[in-house]
Amino acid sequence: MLSIKGLTHVYPNGTRALDGVDLEIGKGMFGLLGPNGAGKSTLMRAIATLQTPSQGAIRFGDIDVVANPEALRRTLGYLPQDFGVYPRVSAVDLLDHMAVLKGIASKGERKDTVDTLLQQVNLWDVRKKAVAGYSGGMRQRFGIAQALIGRPTLIIVDEPTAGLDPEERNRFLNLLAEIGENVVVILSTHIVEDVSDLCPRMAILASGKILKEGAPADLVGGLVGKVWKKVIDRNDLDAERARHQVISTRLAGGRTVIHVLADATPGAGFEPVQGGLEDVYFSTLSASRRAA
Repeated sequence: MLSIKGLTHVYPNGTRALDGVDLEIGKGMFGLLGPNGAGKSTLMRAIATLQTPSQGAIRFGDIDVVANPEALRRTLGYLPQDFGVYPRVSAVDLLDHMAVLKGIASKGERKDTVDTLLQQVNLWDVRKKAVAGYSGGMRQRFGIAQALIGRPTLIIVDEPTAGLDPEERNRFLNLLAEIGENVVVILSTHIVEDVSDLCPRMAILASGKILKEGAPADLVGGLVGKVWKKVIDRNDLDAERARHQVISTRLAGGRTVIHVLADATPGAGFEPVQGGLEDVYFSTLSASRRAA
């Protein structure tokens, strides 16, 4: 169990990236959903011991993460949003080097570990190719392989599917789901579908605060009968926003489709729709902005 209590982080320039975050995260996939600049990467770096929070506590099982970061690093796998690789070094050699850094001294054990991971992430056939020449999806799968060295019990992946094509995204998400059955996996993303497809529990983070937390199905259930759709001319969007709580807009066939949150029908032209996690996300952010 990962326990986060009152976590706050203020950067030297005065930016409050985290503001009293409380979370309890058990085994399985946990989705942390939020827009760019919400504080997700700051939270991931604090959990990963890459920066010390201004205040608050982080515990993973018996480990006090803030006081004893080295203990957590021995059981942590981390795939940051951006990670560099050595140019002209093959995947098999780079994983072997990382296994040494992780404390696997035996050459035979390292070979078994590296071979197993390359097969698990479907990179065995390109294991001797330089990682710098991999496609985006292949690099992300290599990133997961390095994060799994040493059989970590806490795995953090930060914006892992950004920029991947649909096929690579599906392959990567299937790999994450397989990994997340027996360990704690935190998936930090701004892509709603990643969370809805994978995570039995989630939280929405914005402006450094947890705005909503729970099972995606329960959060979606809270919007039953409250989401309405209307197709309008784009020129009418400002007027609709003035009259109603518009939570999202999208273009379809040259016209604008709006979703509105309301307890009863907002008026002529609106029809009820079954809300989804995207509506939960946008309505939560909308309410947060109005309250600011």
